[in-house]
Amino acid sequence: MITNEQKQELVNFSADIRSECIKMISKIGVGHVGGCLSIADVLACLYGGVMKIDPKNPQWEDRDRFVLSKGHAGPAMYAALGLKGYFPMEMLDTLNQPPTNLPSHTDMNRTPGVDMTTGSLGQGISSAVGIALGCRLKGQKNYTYVIVGDGESQEGQVWEAAMFAGAKKLSNLIAFVDYNGKQIDGTVEQVGGAPNFELKFQACNWNVIDVPDGNDVVQIWDAIELAKAERTKPTAIILHTVKGKGWTYAEELDNNHNFKVNAQQAAEACAEFALQKQASAGNGEKE
Repeated sequence: MITNEQKQELVNFSADIRSECIKMISKIGVGHVGGCLSIADVLACLYGGVMKIDPKNPQWEDRDRFVLSKGHAGPAMYAALGLKGYFPMEMLDTLNQPPTNLPSHTDMNRTPGVDMTTGSLGQGISSAVGIALGCRLKGQKNYTYVIVGDGESQEGQVWEAAMFAGAKKLSNLIAFVDYNGKQIDGTVEQVGGAPNFELKFQACNWNVIDVPDGNDVVQIWDAIELAKAERTKPTAIILHTVKGKGWTYAEELDNNHNFKVNAQQAAEACAEFALQKQASAGNGEKE
């Protein structure tokens, strides 16, 4: 369990990730807002205390690894990396602008702190499985974490990777499914049918943890602790998230996968994120 002070730090961190993400996207005028905002809370947990990392030494051999399989949410990861000190914050202003080292989809050859290039959906989780297996073969006591999109999970390669990981009993692998229910062409159910992630991962010999509020840092943190207690299987943590979480305008858009954002909208969004930090701090004082 985390303390109220730790909870507030994570809430603040997730709000800052959202703010930096929206400011970045507004500078180029358009971006994958919805899926970036839905994963800010899990990123805050991972980079805010869960992962064994060293921003001053991104290639530290014994570090935990992280793979953003839904690589189009790269701006959210870049915000987390910048805030943690992997590179100067000014670098965030260069998102997707040549010759940037922050392309729209994550690139391990260009960005400090990125462990695997992603963007072609379905391939990131396969890479994460390979990384986890490689770390185990080398005797490293670390974890590999991966975030997979719910729409992305319509790719067959996701389940090939899941079957292999289950067969190899990769207990050092923890996957998060960003189950926000939407993808570029509509709802996940409309496009590919209602997914039952719990049964699918269990059939592949995974431990499965369902998180009812996947934007609650306490629930996420507790789920990760439970996942680490599993010694014989990989774990899938199903995060029931809200696409566009934290920015009312984005949450209420019918299609909030990828849309235009101007400077005024970014300012309004950041003001909303700031109010959420204040509200959380006020609630914490009453607990």
